[in-house]
Amino acid sequence: MKHCLPKYLLAFLLIIGLTNQSNAQNEKAEADFKAVMEKYSAVGASVAVVRDSRIIYTHSFGLKDLEHKLPLTDQDIFRIASISKSFSATAIMQLVEAGKISLDDDFGDLVGFKIRNPKFPDQKITLKMALSHTSSLNDSQGYLNLDLINPDKNPDWAKCYSNNLPGSKFDYCNLNFNLIGAIIERKSGERFDNYVKKHILKPLGLYGGYCIDSLDSTRFVHLYEYHPDTKTYTPSPGAYAPRRTEIANYVMGYSTPVFSPTGGMKISATDLAKYMMMHMNYGTSNGVKIITKKSAKKMQTALTDDEGYGLAIRTADRLIPGHKLKGHTGSAYGLYSTMFFDPKKKFGLVIITNGINATYTDGFPNFTRAAINSLYQSFFE
Repeated sequence: MKHCLPKYLLAFLLIIGLTNQSNAQNEKAEADFKAVMEKYSAVGASVAVVRDSRIIYTHSFGLKDLEHKLPLTDQDIFRIASISKSFSATAIMQLVEAGKISLDDDFGDLVGFKIRNPKFPDQKITLKMALSHTSSLNDSQGYLNLDLINPDKNPDWAKCYSNNLPGSKFDYCNLNFNLIGAIIERKSGERFDNYVKKHILKPLGLYGGYCIDSLDSTRFVHLYEYHPDTKTYTPSPGAYAPRRTEIANYVMGYSTPVFSPTGGMKISATDLAKYMMMHMNYGTSNGVKIITKKSAKKMQTALTDDEGYGLAIRTADRLIPGHKLKGHTGSAYGLYSTMFFDPKKKFGLVIITNGINATYTDGFPNFTRAAINSLYQSFFE
């Protein structure tokens, strides 16, 4: 006698089977990731995995606060360091699309004071050069205020320039992006942090920002510096300094480094993954267009052969074997952040840790390489 199960029961059993399979996959992924964390003495880490414009997995491991042994959660937010540069560059592309600026504009004209390498006084430094770190500016004098490079404020301003012909060589420089933040204010009329929130974060439905006092401080993840000699961690309290005095005396178009356009975004791994999906889909996410496809592709197109750097989006072709990824990393105060995606194969990975024993190979922390490959193997192989 032939027995047939009702269709609804077959569907229910299929769902149960897929759920069990998914749970087993997640358990193995978490065990593998915990092994990576243990190898590199990680304090905590939040991760998000994206496939086909959908977040398929998020998880937080370890601690957000070593002193009080508080567990890290997916709702907690990190200062993500240099991945912040891509938010600044995205804002610039919006202003380019609005016709307010051009990538070929003279950087100094946009900033409001002379930006010229004294070794090449006739060579224009463009906005595109600053966005791609080929401007010949350097961070030797610091980058926390614009007086450093302003000839009217600092007699040593010339030290902020390297020996490179502008446009000829990649030379990573945080000062570029603090100047870019000032340009966003000058051309939009909005304070930098408010501009990013209004034109990027809010349309995408993301919680985050550059202004400390605009955010819930209980969600801040504590950051830790590792000391290999003693194998211990010490906290890095400066990551979330509110800088209220500077903000109270704020000068639009000049005080912008207070918010650190170069590294000051605070956001969760899950919301960073949602932002990443916008770039992965060439400027649009869930029907919301932040920049045009042309602008997004321009950001992702490498302008330097040695580093594969575009406009605050770099190419990494040796991070996951066989894949040419786009994205950015960040490191500061003991934090290491990673955001990489494949716009053609439509997958992406975000990993943020608040403290590791950092060693490097080919320009990437070994933890980053191991962690991103662990997640890739768990969810895509």
